[in-house]
Formats: sequence, structure tokens, C-alpha cells
Amino acid sequence: MSDSTTPRPVVLDVWCELQCSDCRGALADLRALRERYGDRLELRLRHFPLEKHKHAFAAAQAAEEAAEQGTTWPYVEAVLERVEELDRRGEPFLLDVARELGLDADEFDTALIDGRHILIVDADQAEGKAIGVTGTPTYVIGGERLDGGKSQDGLRARVEEIADRLLAEA
Repeated sequence: MSDSTTPRPVVLDVWCELQCSDCRGALADLRALRERYGDRLELRLRHFPLEKHKHAFAAAQAAEEAAEQGTTWPYVEAVLERVEELDRRGEPFLLDVARELGLDADEFDTALIDGRHILIVDADQAEGKAIGVTGTPTYVIGGERLDGGKSQDGLRARVEEIADRLLAEA
């Protein structure tokens, strides 16, 4: 039985693509949400690599390896902040970011070769398509889908409005 004094965090699924400049543009909002809510809001990275970005699928797998090594969001942010470098350099860049963060880059390399995280990325992408995700970033909170691919304007306020309501209900 769970402790009733600690409400479960509100979940915000963030459908993201690590070669996407719109996702990079969302970083400030994601940081602000983490700062405001702390552990009352669980940001869950969901993968939606787009075919037009040739390194996006590898980047999604690398993010899963970062998660495996306990460093999801710092890795995601480091890659997104340098999206042009990912465009230019591809997988070697993903390994360099792992090294910079003190992660096991050899394990990243092995993971990209053996494809151990492909099923997670494929499952996220399939679920995204099933719920109507067409671009990134897209947020899902409290059963509501918010499309940030067109514009980030007002999205953080809308996420906060929903999160505040869900937290009050809990």
C-alpha cells in the first residue's frame, strides 16, 4: 500500500526528437517546469524520431542508453543544445556527449551497434502515432495532447494549468 501523504507525481510525456530544433526551443520550458514542480511532476521522455533527420533514431537509442546509465535529461539537453553538431557529426557526436557527461561511451557504442534499445524507440514511435503525434515536441498531460511543433507560445502555461488542476485533485 502506498503512503497517502505523498501524492503520485503528475506525468508529463514529452514526445521529443533529439535532432529537432523545435525540441531545443522547448528546453527552457522543460527546465522551468522541473524547477517549479520538482518531483511533483514526472517528465517522461518519449521518442518520436522523424525520417527527415538521419541521426534521430540513433540519438533516441543513445538517450535510452543514457537513461540506463542514470542520466536521461542531462544527456538529452546536452544533445539538443548542440543539434547542429549532431546534424554534422552523427554517432561520433553522441559518444562524445556521453564522454563529456562521464558516462561509459564504449557502452553507448555497443548499444548503438547491438540495437538493444530499438524496441523502446519503436514502441514509443508507434504509441505516438496511435495517439496522433505528428511532430515534435508534443506533450501529453492528464490525457490532453499539446502540440509544440507548431509553436511553443502558451504551452508552458497550459501545462502548468493542467498540472495544477491534477495536483489539486490528488
